[in-house]
Amino acid sequence: MKAYVFPGQGSQFPGMGKDLYESSAAAKAMMESANDILGFRLTDIMFGGSEEDLKQTKVTQPAIFLHSVTLASLLGESFKPDMVAGHSLGEFSALVANRTLKFEDALKLVYARAMAMQKACEITPSTMAAILGLEDAVVEKICAETPGVVVAANYNCPGQLVISGEVAAIDAACAALSAAGAKRALKLAVGGAFHSPLMEPARVELEAAIAATPFSTPICPVYQNVTASAVSNPDEIKKNLIDQLTAPVRWTQSMNQMIADGCAEVIEVGPGKVLQGLFKKVSRDLPAASAEWATTA
Repeated sequence: MKAYVFPGQGSQFPGMGKDLYESSAAAKAMMESANDILGFRLTDIMFGGSEEDLKQTKVTQPAIFLHSVTLASLLGESFKPDMVAGHSLGEFSALVANRTLKFEDALKLVYARAMAMQKACEITPSTMAAILGLEDAVVEKICAETPGVVVAANYNCPGQLVISGEVAAIDAACAALSAAGAKRALKLAVGGAFHSPLMEPARVELEAAIAATPFSTPICPVYQNVTASAVSNPDEIKKNLIDQLTAPVRWTQSMNQMIADGCAEVIEVGPGKVLQGLFKKVSRDLPAASAEWATTA
């Protein structure tokens, strides 16, 4: 069985998607459509913006989404997913790929999500930190014992867990985790505490936007971040997508479940190679590669 996976925030880079835009009339049309829907030229920032420009949540999220879904649209007859998954933001790309969401609707949701998250970030000084080299249970225990808001946010792969919360609580937790034997406890250059209770205002906003958006029955299951299990019911997909903002990304668990359910090949669709690298850390023998596309007129 073939799994297609879609990256999230952090995989952006200056010039992303320019090769698709310049090589394919279909890709150009799709990207120009996105510019029209958003009301600003996202592609100008993608192609010519700096790393700092691309780090803005309101730019990063639609940019990665647009790159991913445009690339998926170019795969043609070879694009036959048996299962899909996306890391955080990437879940929206996955839901276009398995036809739960229309491209236009998903883009509007991604932008609404990005703007809501940006606002939530401004309410409380908050951040995230990558913790390397400790068991998940140790990280969870220390977070629970640390005063303030700090929680496990991204279970990326065994020995790599990202925590999220208030700045002071993150600092205290990093010190305690280092003392407990973490190889690294590194604060990340992010705008706020994603996948934590501090995203509750954004969750409320996104819930309203999702409620007004049509969701269809997918052509294959999506392995969602919140449950790390295969989901095909549109109502369940909606609920998990809303809960994702304040709940952890269970990527390690999702990868293990996909493999247990018969995943024999992984194709990463979008900027970067982060997700295929994470799969390799779970199963060294699993074939994992980036999506390849043929240039069209």
